[in-house]
Amino acid sequence: MTGSRPNGGDLPIDLAALDQRHVIATTTVALPDGDVVLEHPRNADDLITEADYVKDERLPYWADLWPSAMALARTIPVISPPPGRMLELGCGLGLVTIAGLRAGHDVLSTDYYGDALLFTRRNAIRATGREPHARMADWRAWPTDLGTFDLIVASDILYERSYAPLVAGILVGALAPGGVAFMADPGRVGMDEFRLECAARNLQIEERLKVPHQDGTINQVITIYEMRVRAA
Repeated sequence: MTGSRPNGGDLPIDLAALDQRHVIATTTVALPDGDVVLEHPRNADDLITEADYVKDERLPYWADLWPSAMALARTIPVISPPPGRMLELGCGLGLVTIAGLRAGHDVLSTDYYGDALLFTRRNAIRATGREPHARMADWRAWPTDLGTFDLIVASDILYERSYAPLVAGILVGALAPGGVAFMADPGRVGMDEFRLECAARNLQIEERLKVPHQDGTINQVITIYEMRVRAA
């Protein structure tokens, strides 16, 4: 079943319902293979709830478009392996998922917020005509039924040191033989710990390239890291 969207297209009911629950704005992002118009909540701060924060200090970072996501999405057409199964950790608004779909991958988008998955699906349909698979996933209790992936991607997810061992463990378990992971990071506090965790788990990590980002007062250099499981 579908519901009508304001621009006249049709969406599944759960995606169309976002219009009733959020004030939606759009941002256009230039990618090498064409612009993407992302729909998102107008103000992420409006989504902060005391209940979520008390539960596990959750904040709606997913609702903002982060420079690292733009850097990784623009890089994927250049560094992506041949089409295969792709996993995104922390899909947010879906920009990197869209880049993966455009590159021909069969994408599974994951996040810890249900609405992030809804916006990702909605934005992907609008941008590519394809809908990614979507799954709510907690890194502390990673699902065991997802299988393995040829490509795993993530952008700006190491803003807490405690995430480093969780993400490294997921990569080791979820990368298919010969698979590769790419992570965009602007210098978050968890990166040094993540490097140590990679070394402890036989996960090779290298800097692939650096991407400068300047937008108003934001001036960052985002590093794209490449990770592979070391050959035995």
